[in-house]
Amino acid sequence: MRLSPTDLKKRIEKLEVVRRIRAHAWVGRLFLVGGALRELALGQTPNDYDLVLERPEDLTALEEIFGAESFLLGKKPTQTHRVVAEHSALDVTILEGDIEGDLYRRDFTINAMAYDLGRSVLVDPLGGFGDLERKRLCYPRKETLKEDPLRMVKALRHLSALRGFTLDPRLKAAIGANRGMIRHTAVERIKYELDLILVSPNTYKGIKVMEETGLLFEIFPELLTLREMDREKDFRIEAFGHTLGGFKYVNRIRRWSIFTDGETRQAGYGLLFHDLGKPATFSYDEEKGRVHFFHHERHSRDIAARIMERLRFGTGEMKAILSLIENHMRLFLISGTEATEKATRRLVYKMEGLTPPLVFLTLLDLYGNSKGRESPSTRQVKSRCREALDGYDEWKRQPLPRIVTGRDLLALGFTEGPALGRVLREIREKQIAGEITERREALRFAASRRVD
Repeated sequence: MRLSPTDLKKRIEKLEVVRRIRAHAWVGRLFLVGGALRELALGQTPNDYDLVLERPEDLTALEEIFGAESFLLGKKPTQTHRVVAEHSALDVTILEGDIEGDLYRRDFTINAMAYDLGRSVLVDPLGGFGDLERKRLCYPRKETLKEDPLRMVKALRHLSALRGFTLDPRLKAAIGANRGMIRHTAVERIKYELDLILVSPNTYKGIKVMEETGLLFEIFPELLTLREMDREKDFRIEAFGHTLGGFKYVNRIRRWSIFTDGETRQAGYGLLFHDLGKPATFSYDEEKGRVHFFHHERHSRDIAARIMERLRFGTGEMKAILSLIENHMRLFLISGTEATEKATRRLVYKMEGLTPPLVFLTLLDLYGNSKGRESPSTRQVKSRCREALDGYDEWKRQPLPRIVTGRDLLALGFTEGPALGRVLREIREKQIAGEITERREALRFAASRRVD
């Protein structure tokens, strides 16, 4: 539902935040600005609000109204004071100059509107409301991207999140021309925007424009090698092409089963990185006329690790995504006609909580290769994926206990090191397969594997 300017004003006046300010007979100039107005104009209900005060001393009055002290976010010259109210957060800045100048300095026209609470009027010098009506993302000025290069990624995040929106051709051209500036942006800020793109309603649209403008290769230069291999080898099924193509099917897969945003994000990064090792492992069997990429998943894992270190992924997230990459072929390999339920069970107990994102990644990879078409082979893989999710539900109800630990093996005379870890993994594999069910059997096996 989209509102008219009159309806937008009515809805603003009904906001609890505005009603509380009105109830205290506010006398200073105060503006509601930014994303909250955009969301209200699109018929949504915001949780957070950006406010602009004309006088610094009015911040104290605002704190008293909401019964909370503000704290400072960021550093000078951009100072934002956050007030955490009962059901929402208020980000407050102090006006420098006039409100029109403030709006001209913002990122996109749809975020460059303000509502003057004192005069009860909408301030929209850049036509942001009209751009919302036309579903168009535009920048206020040519200098917008140079002032903050992260806005290039933010534009594509909005493109992914706002249904039916398009990018103004001038903004798209400016992203292409200025893409190299993204290297001067804090990687944590880039990662934050990428995280949002991967869980947006139209991830593919944002990722595709990142490729078309070259911004994708500035952030992930390793993907350029993958695209160049496709062009050099003239593959029928492109490695880079099916990687990007897989993102077309995110929504189809999210309807297929229940996946959390975290699992969706892990699968998205897994898809982006899963074939990076193919250029280094390419080989061609002339006798059989077949292309091979032996052990490419290991090479992909190593390249992905370097990327995620560079972008400062969290340790737990990085470990999970690397495991997905290393195992991204497993569900395909056990999807043959002779595959057994025991093989699926072993995989579920190996992956444990990573089973859902592995299924998600497998389906993205599958549809990226098949371009969304169904066939006997895709149906086999989907059946195995469904079986894996059922096995995961069973695992959650009754997880397989670990019957021995590293301490147990140390007590048997093992020393810390690779051999101890290897034996623990062997015991786990045998436990998953049902070959070891009791602690004493595990200890007996471990003793037989100890090398003096």
